[in-house]
Parts: sequence; C-alpha cells; structure tokens
Amino acid sequence: MAKIRPDELDVRLNGDSGPFVLDIRPKDNYRRTAIDGSFNAPVYDDVRSGDDESLRAYFDEIPRDRDVVVVCKMGIVAKRATKFLQSEGYDATTLAGGMSGWTGYRNGTLGYKLRSLLWRLF
Repeated sequence: MAKIRPDELDVRLNGDSGPFVLDIRPKDNYRRTAIDGSFNAPVYDDVRSGDDESLRAYFDEIPRDRDVVVVCKMGIVAKRATKFLQSEGYDATTLAGGMSGWTGYRNGTLGYKLRSLLWRLF
C-alpha cells in the first residue's frame, strides 16, 4: 500500500503539479481543520463500516489524471479508501498518520518527530 509522509506531501503541494488531496473525514471535522485546497468527500463512516462503494458518488470530482492522496483522521480508514480507488484505476496513496500526522507535522510536535523517525526506519 502506497503511503506519503506529511513532509513529502507538503513539498509536493508546493510544486508545479501537486496531487489532488481527498479528505474523507466527516464534514464537521473537515470544517474545523483541513489541508489547504483539499476536497471533502465525507464517506469516512461508510468506508469504516465496509461500504467502499460510497466513494463512487464522488468519482466525478476526483481527477483520474492526477495523483490522489487520501486523508482521514489517523490514516487507517484512508488505507481502505486508497485500496478501493487503486482498484478503480486511480493513482492513489494514503497520507501517513492522517490529519493527526499532518497537524503534528505543521506544528512540529515531538509525537510527529518520533513517528516520522519510525516511518523512515520501517
């Protein structure tokens, strides 16, 4: 399963052809904090309960000609959504650590720094 670390995503978002960031968290969570320029498809609860097909309702919004980075709370449910998108022909990856990882990266927290070290080792 393909993953991208928050620091790698940040670099790619600031590049010429950044990825499409698909945030699958519930609308309320997305409204509180989100990655700039991301798109919200609030299917987290559906995918978590096994309904991957709920993503189909958003296929018209998800470009097939760009890399897609899937974001959830911690990255666990996003892995499932990523796998489904890959099976449908999308070039999709999961944001390691989800929004928790992104927020930790942006704030430079010790927890993020430790997780980042582990991601690099394994």
